[in-house]
Amino acid sequence: MTIAEGVQLVAFALLTFMIIGSAIGVVLLENIVYSGFLLGGVLVSMAGMYLLLNADFVAAAQLLVYVGAVNVLIIYAIMLVNKRESFPPLTRGWIRPVSTAAVSLGLFALLATTILSTPWTISSAPVAVNSAVTIGKHFFSDFLLPFELASVLLLIAMVGAIIIARRDFIPEQKPAAGETDVYTLPERPRELVGSAAESTPTQE
Repeated sequence: MTIAEGVQLVAFALLTFMIIGSAIGVVLLENIVYSGFLLGGVLVSMAGMYLLLNADFVAAAQLLVYVGAVNVLIIYAIMLVNKRESFPPLTRGWIRPVSTAAVSLGLFALLATTILSTPWTISSAPVAVNSAVTIGKHFFSDFLLPFELASVLLLIAMVGAIIIARRDFIPEQKPAAGETDVYTLPERPRELVGSAAESTPTQE
């Protein structure tokens, strides 16, 4: 075993330990803020795995998309919820963790069976020096149409998110006569921060 192979083996073992430990923490910790940060640790460790496989573009995409966007969005959502009350205990609450553990063990057994039954072959082809350039060429040649469709879909989602965030652009629809609004959720009254501060009496 060469020094490079030894370093790769140690890095693989360290990343595996980080992935498994962080994943267990995500599931078992009761504080969902800590679970959100540990989920980021899992995603970062997965990016390290991609680097060990010489997939530098996938590792960069993992960090930018999943860690920089998805995980940060999850943590923001957790903090914006601002839950101050604990959930009331459920009757037969033990069914949920038991069923979750059974499903997880079934998925693990299925994946392990698939891995052990697959005839893996080790390729001797040289690894691409710059995978980002190769993927970019495929994007703009072989997969140009799916790439453009995905960009249009993301643009539509971004415009929809902006419209939903700026609800003052949406005309308020009041229920007609004879109709009830029982299927609509009550919203918090929208107030500007400045007007709310002015309406609050100051203590002198």
